Amino acid sequence: MTCTGCAAGIQRALETRPEVTAASVSFASGTAEIEGDNLKSDALIAAVEGRGFSAELIEPDSQADAQSDIEKQQVANEKTWRYRAIVGMSLWAPLELLHWTSTANHWHGTWMPWTMFLGSMVIILFAGFEFYKSAWRAAVRGTTNMDTLISIGATTAFVYSTIVMLGGLDLPIYFAEASGLLGIVSLGHWFEARASANASSSVRELLRMQPETAEIIETDGSTKIIPSAEVQNGWKLVVRPGGRIAVDGVVLEGESAVDQSIVTGESIPVDRRPGDLVVAGSMNTTGRLIVETTCDGRHTTVSRIAQLVQKAQTSRAPIQRLADQVSSYFVPTVLLIALLTLLSWWLTGDFAKGIIAAVTVLIISCPCALGLATPMAVMVGTGSASQRGILIRNAESLERIGRATQIVFDKTGTLTVGRPVLTETKLLANYTEESLLQLAASVESPSEHPIAKAIVSEAIARGLSLSSVSNFVAIPGRGVRGEVDEKTVVVDRDHHATSRVVVDGISVGTLTLNDRLRDDAVVAMQSLKRIGIKVSMLSGDKRSSTQDIAERLGLGLENVIFEATPESKAATIRSLGRDVIMVGDGLNDAAALAQSGLGVALASGTNVAMEAAAVVIPGDRVCAVPELIQLSRMTLRTIKQSLFFAFFYNALAIPLAAFGMLGESGPLWAAFAMGASDITVVGNALWLKAKLSSSKP
Repeated sequence: MTCTGCAAGIQRALETRPEVTAASVSFASGTAEIEGDNLKSDALIAAVEGRGFSAELIEPDSQADAQSDIEKQQVANEKTWRYRAIVGMSLWAPLELLHWTSTANHWHGTWMPWTMFLGSMVIILFAGFEFYKSAWRAAVRGTTNMDTLISIGATTAFVYSTIVMLGGLDLPIYFAEASGLLGIVSLGHWFEARASANASSSVRELLRMQPETAEIIETDGSTKIIPSAEVQNGWKLVVRPGGRIAVDGVVLEGESAVDQSIVTGESIPVDRRPGDLVVAGSMNTTGRLIVETTCDGRHTTVSRIAQLVQKAQTSRAPIQRLADQVSSYFVPTVLLIALLTLLSWWLTGDFAKGIIAAVTVLIISCPCALGLATPMAVMVGTGSASQRGILIRNAESLERIGRATQIVFDKTGTLTVGRPVLTETKLLANYTEESLLQLAASVESPSEHPIAKAIVSEAIARGLSLSSVSNFVAIPGRGVRGEVDEKTVVVDRDHHATSRVVVDGISVGTLTLNDRLRDDAVVAMQSLKRIGIKVSMLSGDKRSSTQDIAERLGLGLENVIFEATPESKAATIRSLGRDVIMVGDGLNDAAALAQSGLGVALASGTNVAMEAAAVVIPGDRVCAVPELIQLSRMTLRTIKQSLFFAFFYNALAIPLAAFGMLGESGPLWAAFAMGASDITVVGNALWLKAKLSSSKP
């Protein structure tokens, strides 16, 4: 493919097949993703070949292999355009210098036009071959593309100049302009190819985080280094200090601080000990770990993240449809304008100027920038999001989040940790806080109740040793009773999760437990309000507990809905419209996440919720939500800026070209202007990447 018009044409050809329900073709990566029923690769390849292109089915053993194939294609594409640009520019520059010199010194010998003719012919054959090939493929199928304009423009200028030269006419020749526009456009495409590879580098950077080798433990206890792709589920790995974890797994032995920024976006290491999960690509910082793998080396978290990012980068945003529609009518319209320009100048008696004006119209109005504006920004936006631990499923979600003005949070498990924790201790007798907690935790230790687990966890966290309990009795709906250190200890619980501790019939204190706010929840609320987002909260809990959380978050009761059921949550989101963001994590949020169309799921949530969400935030970082909105807004702003520039450029350039206001060197200036417009759009996307990188927390 030589332009985004090629990609759009292939996509239309695939979408017309009855078994295809959706197709997305990426010009930047040279890949197509197709969904449907009873898909057959031979039929799909035939549809692509029907548009004059070759295709093959990619069946990679891993995401890394798929990315390697894409990178090879991008490298080959960049190399091809570099070759054409070097040939075109190195031959055109002396031709143009000769043209200017001969004109200034009135060299009118027969050798000069023939030198220009031969040099221009070489450039057309070597630098222009792919332009003509692409234009011909489109022509034989009754369509046009951006290369049609370039090919017709170069050919018209060359043929006209040849006729003037052979006929001995006293008219200017434009061999240098004909060859120059091919060289300059090739140079612009070379820059585009390099920039596209740079913009899509986020997938490559992700995959590089997973080490190529892993140290496995053999059955005899010895260790062996093998390629990480060969690691199987259930194997044991040694991860030494300073090394990266090769495959997802669970820690069997050892303790260490692990940097999981690859999936959380947070660079602060977290402690990992036996029983804790670790993910591929994470950096082991301090201790030696023995890890049992929970997947094979080809389907790690890194690979799945890279697959999600690549899919998002090749998807099409709704705003791109406008550009696609304009591009589909643009080339035929420009051909008509060029023809009318030629006829108008001819009728005024200046056929030579009409030729140059028409050629200038063809070149200067090429809508390459229009087709590049959206996909380049989407690639940058989704790639930058993945480096922050934010996974956006498609370009449509990225665009709609950028337009959203309201967000609704589920409370439990989203803004809060989703489990009770000890928040207050009151002493009613001659006991210390530690002794009261030690007795309560000891008698609660056999219980599986969430409140009992919270009390026990708090005691262990404070370093208290638990005593054995005898004659343990669990009282349904009330609490527990047992003998601890020759004392009868009763823990009575009420519906507010407050536990009254009774020792030998005397109340000695109370333990109040509440669901705790996530550490960054308040900061996230403040950030959202600061950027103008209206925040609401949904909860299935009672008014009292919900109101307490709302007050700590700084939310007014008018923005809080309590005692909500899964059905009422979905109905509430539906009533707010499709441009409201819903953030949740639990099974009872899945319907609301799906109903929103802009569901954001925390990674701690169930698989159902994550499948229903448009965005996944690993690491349970609530602060990633305002980051997501800011990133989406910046990406959408970049798309709008680039589209405006592309439209404005063509609207201004076509009249200037048609009225001959660019002079006799109009085709050459047109080639420069077209290349500059493409580079401006690409540069705007790379500027977005730089801004997002500098603002990364």
